[in-house]
Amino acid sequence: MAAQRPLGVCVVGTGKMGGDHVRRIDEVVEGTRVTAVVDVDEERAKDLAGRIDGCTAYPEAAAAMAASDVDAVLVASPGPAHEATLLEAFAHDLPVLCEKPLTPDAASALRLMEAEQRLGHRRVQVGFMRRYDSEYTHLKRLLDSGDLGRTLMLHHRHRNPAQPPWFTEQMLVNDSVVHETDITRWLLDQEITAVTVLKPTASSYAPEGMHDPQFVLFETEAGSLVDVEIFGHCRFGYQVQAEAVCEKGVVRIGDRISPDYLDHFQDAYDTEVQAWVDATRRGEVTGPGIWDGYAAAAVSEAGVRAQTEGVRVPVELVQRPVLYAS
Repeated sequence: MAAQRPLGVCVVGTGKMGGDHVRRIDEVVEGTRVTAVVDVDEERAKDLAGRIDGCTAYPEAAAAMAASDVDAVLVASPGPAHEATLLEAFAHDLPVLCEKPLTPDAASALRLMEAEQRLGHRRVQVGFMRRYDSEYTHLKRLLDSGDLGRTLMLHHRHRNPAQPPWFTEQMLVNDSVVHETDITRWLLDQEITAVTVLKPTASSYAPEGMHDPQFVLFETEAGSLVDVEIFGHCRFGYQVQAEAVCEKGVVRIGDRISPDYLDHFQDAYDTEVQAWVDATRRGEVTGPGIWDGYAAAAVSEAGVRAQTEGVRVPVELVQRPVLYAS
């Protein structure tokens, strides 16, 4: 990539999330431009590309990544398609920002981790954008300072006004609570070792076949307890809260109620993508990586089993490779 020109980004997936990232790169983020968009819906991709000077629409990621004006890839397609897209990016040695989840299961995430290790250097940042939210970064600094002593418990609340018709009960854990999984690991700098899922009386607004809300309990390697209220159809708005109970005090963030997640975390998404672009232009990879995506997938798998079987499920992780050492 020539240093004097903007970073050319290919956005894979042009649905709600991908379309918002295209707008963000085109209008907000500095030092970059959208040079390619990819979607199986060719007409949607062509329509989006037609609004941006110098942007080309492709039906497949491989052709886009081979283009001379593509320097990096932002993946916003559905999770099951991520593995093939990232392997193609590795073949071209392109840096990637991949929306969560990295992959839908731990086995495929592990395959990606092994493939990245064969490259010999990190290429992937995973899109856990809460790490870039101003309230969460403030909470992280406060907990890391030690002023409040050890963190004994974390309480999370994750409320959505509604979910789309295709959203399943399992996705409450592996598509929604996956955010709390990552932010818990980041805030506490601990791995999650076990998951339990409890189900209170279901809301009358829960779709047929879905038990909503649910209560997810994490245990961590240092003995902290973390609970997550996940409420997919709360009706009143979008709200994400976190409360840390420490030895010498309690701190809570997230009292604001928003229309949806894109509105609530708009600044965090902007900061995340700008940080990725800046790091990429420096030849670096920062932020949550494939190890974090793999760990989140392993916790999600344990969570779905706990959700289905009604039992406490241990989380099994491979030994952390040197490439992902803290």
